[in-house]
Amino acid sequence: MGEIFSPGKLMLTSEYFAIDGALVLAVSTRLGQEFFFEESKDGRSLVYWEAYHQNQLWLKAVIDYHHWQILETNIQASAEFILKTLKNVQSLSETRFKSSSSYHLKTNLQFPADYGLGSSSTLMNNLAEWSGIDPFHLNNISLGGSGYDIAVAKEKSAILYQSKPEIQYEKINFNPEFKNELIFIHLNQKQNSREAISLYKSKIKSPYLIEEFSNLTRKILLCNELDNFSQLMTFHEQKISDFLEIPTVKEKIFTDCPVFVKSLGAWGGDFVMSTKFRGFRDYFWGKGFTTIFEWDDIINS
Repeated sequence: MGEIFSPGKLMLTSEYFAIDGALVLAVSTRLGQEFFFEESKDGRSLVYWEAYHQNQLWLKAVIDYHHWQILETNIQASAEFILKTLKNVQSLSETRFKSSSSYHLKTNLQFPADYGLGSSSTLMNNLAEWSGIDPFHLNNISLGGSGYDIAVAKEKSAILYQSKPEIQYEKINFNPEFKNELIFIHLNQKQNSREAISLYKSKIKSPYLIEEFSNLTRKILLCNELDNFSQLMTFHEQKISDFLEIPTVKEKIFTDCPVFVKSLGAWGGDFVMSTKFRGFRDYFWGKGFTTIFEWDDIINS
């Protein structure tokens, strides 16, 4: 049985503006999604799909890919998404689902599904690598989005990414001197990215504003002092708050926090980034947020 692994991601800059071509800084995480595959030349044209979440089985499906029918499953809606995605793989691949072989495919998501680290993007990249196709194309026809998460999964590294005028990205070594002062706090809920993106798309934005976020990303990438980094992150957060006309996460939840708190990705859930201060664990725990990672706990440097 073969194996492929794609890491998860955290988006440090540009958030929603990535859709319109702002330069993004994103990092890869230690946890991701494993993909195991085996082909049987049995002439049955079946896919035996098993999806595990932290090694616990949650989805089973048997799919007839000759007729594209679900023969068995425990969760119909999820199996239908897998069928649709595998059908897209067939349309793009020169080798997969072209004969009468059967495939035993197994996935294992290593992190909780509500972490927002990229359960879908890691799946898309694993399938694309297995079938020898372009992961951005597969993701675009299966899910959509800016694609930065696909680039992180593909490169297994921190990246700089732009989606327009065409997809371009660069694998980088983002390892700030002050990284051991940074912390990542989970907000105990998964944000619905589609709803958040709909709000963003409903608002008029200028090329100047998009370039401003690109310039912020460049400054943050080159930053080598924690104080300056904190100021840039605070400014970045306020700029998006002003544009979306919604309060920052610090205004909503952490008003008395003595340091910056910045949303990562779609606002309203998933992870935020902050920096250590005296009693920081007691502070966040006291507000009900007990999942706190330091840089080396979660980031794949």
